[in-house]
Amino acid sequence: MKTIEVKILDNAMYAYPLSYATPGSAGLDLRASIEEPFQLYPKQRQLFKTGVAINIKDPSIVGFITSRSGLNLKHGVRVSQGIGTIDSDYVDELGVILYNDGQEIYTVEPYERIAQIVFIPVYQMSLDLVDEFSYNNNRGGGFGSTGKT
Repeated sequence: MKTIEVKILDNAMYAYPLSYATPGSAGLDLRASIEEPFQLYPKQRQLFKTGVAINIKDPSIVGFITSRSGLNLKHGVRVSQGIGTIDSDYVDELGVILYNDGQEIYTVEPYERIAQIVFIPVYQMSLDLVDEFSYNNNRGGGFGSTGKT
């Protein structure tokens, strides 16, 4: 198991330590570091601080902030940009941009679980500028180019 550094920025977060909910969990839950409930209106986006900063340190790892599926299914609230990327050299507080796709106001409660962070391997590639590809399987034509069946 690899290790990252975690810094608590909001003392209330000591009551909600970053941890995996189960042995099979892929993501660590991130919470809204707010003292009062916040009303997130339909079609509104808002940045929520999490009260924690991390230092991944390892350039072969990236953190992805992802939506909580239950929050999205039940209330239409999701991570605004789909996935937030946390690079290995980012060492500031984690933030989560939530967006309300739902029809109703959603109230984000103080220290509610609002997203999760998943760590995955990443490969930085060297680029070789070419006039022709060394291999071409004739795939192309954009989205849906392989058909429906």
